[in-house]
Amino acid sequence: MSKLVLATRNKHKIEEIKTILGDLRLEILTLNDFPYCPELPEDGQTLEENSLMKAVTVHRFTALPSLADDSGLEVFYLRGRPGVRSARYAGENATDEENNEKLLKGMRGVAPRRRSAQFRAVMTLVGEGFQETTEGVCRGRLAESPRGSNGFGYDPIFLPEGFVRTYAELSSEEKNKISHRAKALEKMREVLSKVPRTR
Repeated sequence: MSKLVLATRNKHKIEEIKTILGDLRLEILTLNDFPYCPELPEDGQTLEENSLMKAVTVHRFTALPSLADDSGLEVFYLRGRPGVRSARYAGENATDEENNEKLLKGMRGVAPRRRSAQFRAVMTLVGEGFQETTEGVCRGRLAESPRGSNGFGYDPIFLPEGFVRTYAELSSEEKNKISHRAKALEKMREVLSKVPRTR
């Protein structure tokens, strides 16, 4: 069985990715299995840069194929912000609630038709002699206030296209069929199925 290291300690991302890739013959490890792995760089100007830097860092440390993800919420009214700064929109150590509050405050009074947004995920797989990147997008719009508790990040304020419920009001099964991360992972499946076996 092949080993794959997820370049994250985020329990929500780990659960989501493991569920989506659960049918592949992979032993999925995380940074929790490598407590001495260096801090992952996230100072790139794009999601693509961050995703690649994280995957390379973990691959170099573990010598195993590494899968990294960087994702962000892009609000068209705000010219793509918070984007690559999504996790730190309200400050370096901001909570999800603080980020949501800042974003909603900046969108206060903006009409529903102008609240279009999209979640975008960039996945990068790095291994010995190979590198692959995929992208997934889920379009939607911003809600007026947070709703739901079955998510993280901006999930409580994002209404995916075709739904009247936020990401955080959907079940995990529903979200994993339409999410930006699920779409990026779906494109990565063929590559992952060919990951060389590791001892």
